[in-house]
Amino acid sequence: MTDFVGRRRELKELREDIARTGLDTLSGRKAKAPRARVLLVAGRPGSGRTALAEAFVREIADQYPDGVLRTRLTAPGGATVATERAVRGLLEDLGHTTPPGAGEDELSAALRDALAGRRAVILVDDAADPHQVDALLPDTPECLVVVTAEGPLTGIPDVRPCTLGGLDTPSAVELLVQRIGDTRVTADPRAAEALAEECGGQPAALGLVGGWLAAHPKEGVADVAKQLHDMPAATGGPLARGFRLVYESLPQPAQRTLRLLPLAPAGIVDSHTASALVGCSVAAAQSTLDDFAGLGLVHPSHDGLYLLPGCLTPLLQALLEAKERPAEVQLARARMLERTVRLLHSCRAMAAPPEESDGLLDPREKLDGTPRALRFPDRRSAATWLDTRLPALSAAASLAVADGELDTLARRLVAALVRALADHRGTAEAAPELYGLHRLVLDVAERRNLHREQAAALLNLADLDAETGRTQEALERYRAALDAGRAANDPYATGRAMESVGGAYQELTDWHRASDWFGRALSQALARGERADEARLYGRLGNVHTYAGRYGDALRSWRAAAAGYRKLADVPGQAKALSEMARVQEYAGHPEESLHTCREAVELARRAGDQRLQAALQVRLADTLDRLGDPAAARLHRSAADRLLGDDPAACEIRSGSD
Repeated sequence: MTDFVGRRRELKELREDIARTGLDTLSGRKAKAPRARVLLVAGRPGSGRTALAEAFVREIADQYPDGVLRTRLTAPGGATVATERAVRGLLEDLGHTTPPGAGEDELSAALRDALAGRRAVILVDDAADPHQVDALLPDTPECLVVVTAEGPLTGIPDVRPCTLGGLDTPSAVELLVQRIGDTRVTADPRAAEALAEECGGQPAALGLVGGWLAAHPKEGVADVAKQLHDMPAATGGPLARGFRLVYESLPQPAQRTLRLLPLAPAGIVDSHTASALVGCSVAAAQSTLDDFAGLGLVHPSHDGLYLLPGCLTPLLQALLEAKERPAEVQLARARMLERTVRLLHSCRAMAAPPEESDGLLDPREKLDGTPRALRFPDRRSAATWLDTRLPALSAAASLAVADGELDTLARRLVAALVRALADHRGTAEAAPELYGLHRLVLDVAERRNLHREQAAALLNLADLDAETGRTQEALERYRAALDAGRAANDPYATGRAMESVGGAYQELTDWHRASDWFGRALSQALARGERADEARLYGRLGNVHTYAGRYGDALRSWRAAAAGYRKLADVPGQAKALSEMARVQEYAGHPEESLHTCREAVELARRAGDQRLQAALQVRLADTLDRLGDPAAARLHRSAADRLLGDDPAACEIRSGSD
């Protein structure tokens, strides 16, 4: 990447704007509330607005001790970034976790709370919509927001745009010198100035032409300036002429690779993406991308990634539509998605250590037939690949679903990405990403009338809603999942949905409906002979009856649960069910029966080797003995609990729905 040059006047204006009196104050209008000052760097794509904003932020960074936060509102490929994703990224940079499925307003409020009392800079690159910028603005006057955009931010008050034109001639020549050295410029300074004028002083055009000159050391600066000058007016402006110069000098295979790059999700390219799009080897694709980086056609990022410049996307898209047949474009997209699925399978296989394989075959052994280029050497490299490629992977999934013609590949891609994220990060940490992926699955399932997959997606989304406290939304999705499960004639989905509906009503303290739905799920489990489900559902019914004060029904349910666990030879489950029976008996005013049941549960917990449960039951025995007037025996049981787990009282607490 070249160093920043010129723009001293613009930098001075931006520094002065930080402390300048607001436009609202000058006009006599009263501002709604103190907010961060917003500085706008406006200019057409390729004008160097991002470089200027970065240079300005570097100059003032020491005045903002809480650091610099960065976000981009338009992907390199030209698509608008969802506001929720941008806000979530800023919150993660601040070290704040965000609930999955949270809306824009909730996330924006969380961001403002996180920035309260801080003195930080937020650099918002390539804003396309003022509404997106408004959602990012902190209510802290000590913060500064620097925005780059093509035009004004209508609707955001007190914003003075710093509008960019072309670089002045000395700065433009200096930028050329950085790319090609000073020998050719010193030999013919007038030609260098003429070339700078032909490029209109645009940094992007100068970067392309400078890259071409660097790759052709025998070409003269004056000759290039003449070539640009002689191009037809229909070619376009300086950037289009510079691009045409570079493109037409490429060999045919490289031209085709360049034309297909707009298909890369989010404008993020690596050697595998380019290789799959074109159908060449990974090594050849890597060499081509390196050449493109030298010419300024892509910008190298990190970990083998390259970014497609947003200013070149319209030019490349026009070439793609003019030169490639739709069938070839669709085939290239399918190859890219298939390669991504294979990489995700390889990534997931590295997540589990060999000794944790759940089958006879180590998951890594399944990669024996996979080409070496698609393998990862270890878990860490696989996790790094997943983290760095996640924006592109998420964009690939969204684009595949939106396409509508590659639904089979889209479903495979989303499924592979869900499994890789869950295995590498865990479902709790990956929940925000998983929420969006489950919504994509739901879109495809609804479009294709795939009722079984629709039910699964709705259940997954509802579970995440329930975990984040959106119980009513979860309830609606569980009911929709039940309908989809019935349409698919899927007993697992219907049983799971009925039980989840009961759980949602239990969370809403509607005991009558909760017991009704648990009863429906239990009836299905009894009809199908699913003993594990029967025992669990009897327990859930027992909890609800206990909440509602129906102790007789609760005792019957817990007794049935204990019997079910006994038939399954599940000793810990039986011990816990008996412990809940003892609790209910105590609530019902039968301490002697509670004492007997609790002793039976202690013996089962001892046989099961569950010291935590055994200690908790010893404490319960002690409490019951105290109420029965036997403090000496109570002390003995408390001492036994202390010996099992130490002196931490919280460790001896039995947690259940009836606490």
